[in-house]
Amino acid sequence: MPVFKGNMEVRSGSRVLSQTQRAGAARRTLRERGEPRDSRAKEDGKVRPGAAEDPAASRPKRLQKLIQGRREFLKLSQEDVATRLELSTRAYGNWERGVVKEWTDQKLYGLAEALEMTPFQTERLFWLAVDRAPQPELRSPVRQPQQDASTAAFLGDYSVMINALALPAFLIDHRWNIRMSNSAFRELFRAVHPHPTAMPTDNFLRFGLFHPDASQILEGHVAWKLSMLAQLAASLERYDDDAVLQAMRREVYLDPALREMYLQDMPAWTYGPGADLLHHGGTVRLLRHPDPGLGLKGCRFVEETPRPLQAQGLTRITLVLTDANDGAAAEKQHLQSFHAA
Repeated sequence: MPVFKGNMEVRSGSRVLSQTQRAGAARRTLRERGEPRDSRAKEDGKVRPGAAEDPAASRPKRLQKLIQGRREFLKLSQEDVATRLELSTRAYGNWERGVVKEWTDQKLYGLAEALEMTPFQTERLFWLAVDRAPQPELRSPVRQPQQDASTAAFLGDYSVMINALALPAFLIDHRWNIRMSNSAFRELFRAVHPHPTAMPTDNFLRFGLFHPDASQILEGHVAWKLSMLAQLAASLERYDDDAVLQAMRREVYLDPALREMYLQDMPAWTYGPGADLLHHGGTVRLLRHPDPGLGLKGCRFVEETPRPLQAQGLTRITLVLTDANDGAAAEKQHLQSFHAA
Protein backbone atom coordinates (compact mmCIF):
# COMPACT_ATOMS: atom_id res chain seq x y z
CA MET A 1 0.00 0.00 0.00
CA PRO A 2 1.54 3.33 -1.02
CA VAL A 3 2.33 5.99 1.57
CA PHE A 4 2.00 9.68 0.59
CA LYS A 5 4.40 12.36 1.87
CA GLY A 6 3.75 15.88 0.59
CA ASN A 7 3.86 15.77 -3.19
CA MET A 8 5.78 12.46 -3.34
CA GLU A 9 4.37 8.97 -3.35
CA VAL A 10 6.52 6.28 -1.69
CA ARG A 11 5.79 2.69 -2.64
CA SER A 12 7.74 -0.38 -1.41
CA GLY A 13 10.76 1.76 -0.57
CA SER A 14 11.03 3.27 -4.10
CA ARG A 15 10.33 6.93 -4.82
CA VAL A 16 7.75 7.93 -7.47
CA LEU A 17 8.42 11.32 -9.01
CA SER A 18 5.97 14.17 -8.43
CA GLN A 19 4.37 16.02 -11.37
CA THR A 20 6.98 18.80 -11.14
CA GLN A 21 9.83 16.30 -11.09
CA ARG A 22 8.34 14.36 -14.02
CA ALA A 23 8.13 17.57 -16.04
CA GLY A 24 11.77 18.33 -15.24
CA ALA A 25 12.82 14.84 -16.29
CA ALA A 26 10.87 15.21 -19.53
CA ARG A 27 12.62 18.50 -20.30
CA ARG A 28 16.02 16.93 -19.67
CA THR A 29 15.12 14.08 -22.02
CA LEU A 30 14.09 16.54 -24.76
CA ARG A 31 17.30 18.48 -24.23
CA GLU A 32 19.37 15.30 -24.62
CA ARG A 33 17.50 14.54 -27.83
CA GLY A 34 18.33 17.99 -29.18
CA GLU A 35 14.74 19.26 -29.19
CA PRO A 36 14.57 23.07 -29.69
CA ARG A 37 13.73 25.33 -26.76
CA ASP A 38 10.42 26.42 -28.29
CA SER A 39 9.11 22.85 -28.36
CA ARG A 40 9.98 22.42 -24.68
CA ALA A 41 8.39 25.77 -23.91
CA LYS A 42 5.00 24.47 -25.08
CA GLU A 43 5.22 21.31 -22.98
CA ASP A 44 1.96 20.36 -21.25
CA GLY A 45 0.14 22.86 -23.48
CA LYS A 46 1.51 25.81 -21.53
CA VAL A 47 3.71 28.65 -22.77
CA ARG A 48 6.76 28.79 -20.53
CA PRO A 49 8.60 32.00 -19.65
CA GLY A 50 11.07 32.86 -22.38
CA ALA A 51 9.08 31.07 -25.10
CA ALA A 52 9.09 32.84 -28.45
CA GLU A 53 6.08 35.09 -28.92
CA ASP A 54 4.16 34.86 -32.16
CA PRO A 55 5.05 38.15 -33.94
CA ALA A 56 1.77 38.19 -35.88
CA ALA A 57 -0.22 37.89 -32.65
CA SER A 58 1.63 40.88 -31.16
CA ARG A 59 0.90 43.22 -34.08
CA PRO A 60 -2.45 44.54 -32.73
CA LYS A 61 -0.75 45.47 -29.48
CA ARG A 62 2.11 47.19 -31.30
CA LEU A 63 -0.42 49.03 -33.48
CA GLN A 64 -2.21 50.33 -30.38
CA LYS A 65 1.11 51.46 -28.90
CA LEU A 66 2.04 53.27 -32.11
CA ILE A 67 -1.28 55.16 -32.31
CA GLN A 68 -1.44 56.01 -28.62
CA GLY A 69 2.27 56.85 -28.43
CA ARG A 70 2.04 59.23 -31.38
CA ARG A 71 -1.06 60.95 -29.95
CA GLU A 72 0.60 61.39 -26.56
CA PHE A 73 3.78 62.72 -28.20
CA LEU A 74 1.66 65.41 -29.90
CA LYS A 75 0.00 66.09 -26.51
CA LEU A 76 -3.45 65.51 -27.99
CA SER A 77 -6.46 64.05 -26.22
CA GLN A 78 -8.63 61.36 -27.80
CA GLU A 79 -11.28 64.04 -28.28
CA ASP A 80 -8.79 66.22 -30.19
CA VAL A 81 -7.93 63.41 -32.62
CA ALA A 82 -11.60 62.42 -32.97
CA THR A 83 -12.41 66.02 -33.96
CA ARG A 84 -9.70 65.93 -36.63
CA LEU A 85 -11.13 62.68 -37.97
CA GLU A 86 -14.72 63.93 -37.71
CA LEU A 87 -15.57 60.98 -35.47
CA SER A 88 -17.11 60.67 -32.03
CA THR A 89 -14.62 60.35 -29.18
CA ARG A 90 -16.00 56.88 -28.49
CA ALA A 91 -15.47 55.79 -32.10
CA TYR A 92 -11.87 57.00 -32.10
CA GLY A 93 -11.32 55.35 -28.72
CA ASN A 94 -12.31 52.07 -30.36
CA TRP A 95 -9.70 52.69 -33.07
CA GLU A 96 -7.02 53.22 -30.43
CA ARG A 97 -8.11 50.09 -28.57
CA GLY A 98 -8.03 48.05 -31.78
CA VAL A 99 -11.79 47.51 -31.91
CA VAL A 100 -12.04 47.99 -35.68
CA LYS A 101 -13.97 45.70 -38.01
CA GLU A 102 -11.72 46.48 -40.94
CA TRP A 103 -8.79 48.82 -41.51
CA THR A 104 -9.27 50.46 -44.90
CA ASP A 105 -6.74 52.64 -46.70
CA GLN A 106 -9.06 55.62 -46.18
CA LYS A 107 -9.13 55.07 -42.40
CA LEU A 108 -5.37 54.59 -42.18
CA TYR A 109 -4.51 57.61 -44.32
CA GLY A 110 -6.97 59.71 -42.31
CA LEU A 111 -5.44 58.51 -39.06
CA ALA A 112 -1.90 59.19 -40.31
CA GLU A 113 -2.92 62.74 -41.28
CA ALA A 114 -4.70 63.36 -37.96
CA LEU A 115 -1.64 62.21 -36.02
CA GLU A 116 0.74 64.15 -38.30
CA MET A 117 2.71 61.01 -39.06
CA THR A 118 5.92 60.99 -41.07
CA PRO A 119 6.16 58.73 -44.15
CA PHE A 120 8.05 56.20 -42.00
CA GLN A 121 5.33 56.22 -39.33
CA THR A 122 2.60 55.97 -41.99
CA GLU A 123 4.26 52.95 -43.58
CA ARG A 124 4.69 51.35 -40.15
CA LEU A 125 1.01 52.01 -39.44
CA PHE A 126 0.01 50.16 -42.61
CA TRP A 127 2.29 47.20 -41.95
CA LEU A 128 0.93 46.75 -38.44
CA ALA A 129 -2.71 47.24 -39.44
CA VAL A 130 -2.98 45.46 -42.80
CA ASP A 131 0.42 43.78 -43.24
CA ARG A 132 1.43 45.72 -46.34
CA ALA A 133 2.88 49.04 -47.44
CA PRO A 134 0.62 52.04 -48.12
CA GLN A 135 1.03 51.54 -51.85
CA PRO A 136 1.47 48.26 -53.73
CA GLU A 137 5.11 47.30 -54.21
CA LEU A 138 6.51 45.32 -57.08
CA ARG A 139 9.30 43.76 -55.09
CA SER A 140 9.18 40.70 -52.87
CA PRO A 141 12.57 40.78 -51.13
CA VAL A 142 12.18 37.59 -49.09
CA ARG A 143 12.00 35.35 -52.14
CA GLN A 144 14.36 36.61 -54.81
CA PRO A 145 13.77 35.49 -58.37
CA GLN A 146 16.48 33.73 -60.27
CA GLN A 147 18.59 35.93 -62.47
CA ASP A 148 18.29 35.27 -66.15
CA ALA A 149 20.90 36.38 -68.67
CA SER A 150 19.23 39.74 -69.32
CA THR A 151 18.97 40.50 -65.58
CA ALA A 152 22.62 39.61 -65.02
CA ALA A 153 23.55 41.89 -67.93
CA PHE A 154 21.46 44.72 -66.47
CA LEU A 155 23.13 44.37 -63.06
CA GLY A 156 26.54 44.41 -64.72
CA ASP A 157 25.68 47.63 -66.56
CA TYR A 158 24.22 49.08 -63.38
CA SER A 159 27.48 48.40 -61.56
CA VAL A 160 29.35 50.34 -64.23
CA MET A 161 26.89 53.21 -63.88
CA ILE A 162 27.02 53.61 -60.09
CA ASN A 163 30.81 53.30 -60.11
CA ALA A 164 30.88 56.35 -62.36
CA LEU A 165 29.06 58.40 -59.68
CA ALA A 166 31.06 60.74 -57.45
CA LEU A 167 28.61 60.27 -54.55
CA PRO A 168 28.62 57.10 -52.42
CA ALA A 169 25.92 54.70 -53.63
CA PHE A 170 25.03 51.12 -52.76
CA LEU A 171 22.37 48.44 -53.19
CA ILE A 172 20.89 46.54 -50.23
CA ASP A 173 18.48 43.66 -49.73
CA HIS A 174 15.80 43.63 -47.03
CA ARG A 175 18.39 42.64 -44.40
CA TRP A 176 20.59 45.63 -45.35
CA ASN A 177 23.25 43.33 -46.75
CA ILE A 178 25.34 45.29 -49.25
CA ARG A 179 24.75 43.66 -52.63
CA MET A 180 26.59 46.24 -54.71
CA SER A 181 28.54 49.42 -53.92
CA ASN A 182 30.59 51.96 -55.81
CA SER A 183 34.16 53.11 -55.21
CA ALA A 184 33.00 56.34 -53.49
CA PHE A 185 31.12 54.27 -50.90
CA ARG A 186 34.09 51.99 -50.29
CA GLU A 187 36.40 55.01 -50.02
CA LEU A 188 34.21 56.40 -47.25
CA PHE A 189 35.06 53.40 -45.04
CA ARG A 190 38.64 52.76 -46.10
CA ALA A 191 40.03 53.38 -42.58
CA VAL A 192 37.66 50.97 -40.83
CA HIS A 193 39.46 48.14 -39.07
CA PRO A 194 38.55 44.54 -39.90
CA HIS A 195 35.63 43.07 -37.98
CA PRO A 196 34.29 39.50 -38.25
CA THR A 197 30.60 40.39 -38.62
CA ALA A 198 30.11 44.16 -38.95
CA MET A 199 32.05 45.48 -41.93
CA PRO A 200 30.28 48.42 -43.65
CA THR A 201 30.71 46.84 -47.07
CA ASP A 202 28.88 43.71 -45.85
CA ASN A 203 25.92 45.02 -43.84
CA PHE A 204 25.28 48.69 -43.11
CA LEU A 205 23.02 48.14 -40.08
CA ARG A 206 25.46 45.79 -38.41
CA PHE A 207 28.29 48.27 -39.00
CA GLY A 208 26.44 51.15 -37.36
CA LEU A 209 25.26 49.08 -34.40
CA PHE A 210 28.18 46.79 -33.64
CA HIS A 211 31.45 48.02 -35.18
CA PRO A 212 33.72 49.87 -32.71
CA ASP A 213 34.86 52.27 -35.46
CA ALA A 214 31.33 53.37 -36.41
CA SER A 215 31.31 56.43 -34.16
CA GLN A 216 34.48 57.73 -35.86
CA ILE A 217 32.62 58.01 -39.17
CA LEU A 218 28.97 58.36 -38.16
CA GLU A 219 29.11 61.64 -36.27
CA GLY A 220 26.36 62.00 -33.69
CA HIS A 221 26.33 58.25 -33.34
CA VAL A 222 23.32 58.18 -30.98
CA ALA A 223 20.99 59.57 -33.64
CA TRP A 224 22.43 57.18 -36.23
CA LYS A 225 21.89 54.20 -33.91
CA LEU A 226 18.32 55.25 -33.10
CA SER A 227 17.54 55.39 -36.83
CA MET A 228 19.21 52.02 -37.37
CA LEU A 229 17.28 50.42 -34.52
CA ALA A 230 14.08 51.89 -35.95
CA GLN A 231 15.07 50.41 -39.31
CA LEU A 232 15.61 47.01 -37.70
CA ALA A 233 12.21 47.18 -35.99
CA ALA A 234 10.50 48.23 -39.24
CA SER A 235 12.19 45.42 -41.18
CA LEU A 236 11.13 42.88 -38.55
CA GLU A 237 7.53 44.08 -38.80
CA ARG A 238 7.59 43.23 -42.52
CA TYR A 239 9.66 40.06 -42.30
CA ASP A 240 8.95 38.82 -38.80
CA ASP A 241 9.98 35.24 -39.65
CA ASP A 242 13.39 36.22 -41.03
CA ALA A 243 15.97 34.35 -38.94
CA VAL A 244 18.82 36.72 -39.83
CA LEU A 245 16.92 39.82 -38.70
CA GLN A 246 15.84 38.01 -35.54
CA ALA A 247 19.48 37.11 -34.84
CA MET A 248 20.45 40.76 -35.24
CA ARG A 249 17.78 41.75 -32.71
CA ARG A 250 19.12 39.12 -30.30
CA GLU A 251 22.58 40.68 -30.60
CA VAL A 252 21.05 44.05 -29.76
CA TYR A 253 19.48 42.50 -26.66
CA LEU A 254 22.84 41.08 -25.56
CA ASP A 255 24.36 44.57 -25.47
CA PRO A 256 22.99 46.38 -22.36
CA ALA A 257 23.28 49.87 -23.88
CA LEU A 258 21.70 48.87 -27.21
CA ARG A 259 18.98 46.89 -25.44
CA GLU A 260 17.99 49.89 -23.34
CA MET A 261 18.02 52.11 -26.41
CA TYR A 262 15.91 49.59 -28.40
CA LEU A 263 13.32 49.09 -25.66
CA GLN A 264 13.10 52.62 -24.26
CA ASP A 265 14.51 55.32 -26.55
CA MET A 266 13.74 53.88 -29.98
CA PRO A 267 9.92 53.60 -29.52
CA ALA A 268 9.76 57.23 -28.36
CA TRP A 269 11.98 58.17 -31.30
CA THR A 270 9.58 56.60 -33.79
CA TYR A 271 6.51 58.18 -32.16
CA GLY A 272 8.15 61.57 -32.30
CA PRO A 273 10.53 63.24 -34.76
CA GLY A 274 12.64 60.21 -35.68
CA ALA A 275 12.40 57.62 -38.40
CA ASP A 276 14.30 54.74 -39.87
CA LEU A 277 17.16 55.22 -42.31
CA LEU A 278 15.02 54.96 -45.42
CA HIS A 279 12.33 57.36 -44.19
CA HIS A 280 14.16 60.12 -42.38
CA GLY A 281 13.34 62.30 -45.39
CA GLY A 282 14.70 65.80 -45.01
CA THR A 283 16.85 64.87 -42.03
CA VAL A 284 20.56 65.43 -42.53
CA ARG A 285 22.92 63.30 -40.47
CA LEU A 286 26.59 64.08 -39.89
CA LEU A 287 29.36 61.98 -41.39
CA ARG A 288 33.14 62.31 -41.12
CA HIS A 289 34.85 61.61 -44.43
CA PRO A 290 38.39 60.11 -44.24
CA ASP A 291 39.58 62.58 -46.89
CA PRO A 292 41.05 65.56 -44.94
CA GLY A 293 39.86 67.87 -47.69
CA LEU A 294 36.25 66.88 -47.02
CA GLY A 295 36.21 66.22 -43.28
CA LEU A 296 32.84 66.62 -41.55
CA LYS A 297 29.91 66.54 -43.98
CA GLY A 298 26.17 66.48 -43.79
CA CYS A 299 24.69 63.23 -45.15
CA ARG A 300 21.23 62.79 -46.60
CA PHE A 301 19.89 59.35 -47.58
CA VAL A 302 18.22 59.36 -51.00
CA GLU A 303 16.40 56.17 -52.00
CA GLU A 304 15.84 55.74 -55.73
CA THR A 305 15.24 52.23 -57.01
CA PRO A 306 14.34 51.40 -60.65
CA ARG A 307 11.85 48.63 -61.28
CA PRO A 308 14.36 45.97 -62.39
CA LEU A 309 16.11 46.32 -59.03
CA GLN A 310 12.79 46.24 -57.17
CA ALA A 311 11.98 42.99 -58.92
CA GLN A 312 15.23 41.56 -57.53
CA GLY A 313 14.33 42.66 -53.99
CA LEU A 314 17.03 45.35 -54.00
CA THR A 315 17.00 48.99 -52.92
CA ARG A 316 19.42 51.64 -54.10
CA ILE A 317 20.61 54.32 -51.69
CA THR A 318 22.75 57.33 -52.52
CA LEU A 319 24.48 59.31 -49.77
CA VAL A 320 24.23 62.98 -50.76
CA LEU A 321 26.98 64.87 -48.95
CA THR A 322 26.12 68.44 -47.99
CA ASP A 323 27.60 71.31 -46.01
CA ALA A 324 28.37 70.23 -42.46
CA ASN A 325 26.90 73.39 -40.89
CA ASP A 326 23.48 72.65 -42.37
CA GLY A 327 23.73 69.08 -41.16
CA ALA A 328 24.81 70.10 -37.66
CA ALA A 329 21.92 72.55 -37.30
CA ALA A 330 19.39 70.00 -38.54
CA GLU A 331 20.81 67.29 -36.26
CA LYS A 332 20.74 69.58 -33.22
CA GLN A 333 17.13 70.60 -33.88
CA HIS A 334 16.14 66.97 -34.46
CA LEU A 335 17.61 65.76 -31.15
CA GLN A 336 16.26 68.76 -29.23
CA SER A 337 12.71 68.04 -30.36
CA PHE A 338 13.16 64.38 -29.38
CA HIS A 339 14.51 65.10 -25.90
CA ALA A 340 11.92 67.83 -25.33
CA ALA A 341 9.19 65.21 -25.75
